[in-house]
Amino acid sequence: MAIFSDLGPIPDQSQTSSLSHIDGGGAAHMVDVSGKDVTHRVAVAEGYLRMSHETMAAVQSGNLPKGDVLGTARIAGIMAAKQTSNLIPLCHPLPIKSVEISLTPDDQRPGYRIEARVKTAGQTGVEMEALTAVSVAALTLYDMAKAVQKSMQIEDIRLISKTGGKSGDYTIDS
Repeated sequence: MAIFSDLGPIPDQSQTSSLSHIDGGGAAHMVDVSGKDVTHRVAVAEGYLRMSHETMAAVQSGNLPKGDVLGTARIAGIMAAKQTSNLIPLCHPLPIKSVEISLTPDDQRPGYRIEARVKTAGQTGVEMEALTAVSVAALTLYDMAKAVQKSMQIEDIRLISKTGGKSGDYTIDS
């Protein structure tokens, strides 16, 4: 049986029927959502960029060499949500209706909590768009502040909630 690096063995045909992105012959394919109803869908994701208190102060002061760190990270997150289908194989291109990115200082961690809220009306959800937005906003924040601290860490990127669609609502606490 063939092995994909650390992914483990390739599923045999009896296992592929339960995998939505694998057809009966074991080949990857894009899921057909044409028969699904269009519903209002919202996904919220979060992640953190851990940094020193000194780096947080530099970010908040707005005096970093690369300029408006938080504004640039916010724009990058929005752009990333809109480009998710170009970045993640087999993701459907979606008519994004709204993307909100918040970057909140967290003195306890210390660092920034990054949250993305993505909305659409469509036949599939926007979870990947929200997760991609958080990831790219965190990477951009890292890039903009790395001159001050290279040891920052991106942590705990996860889906917080999603609404809409056949599978129903989800929140991380449920």
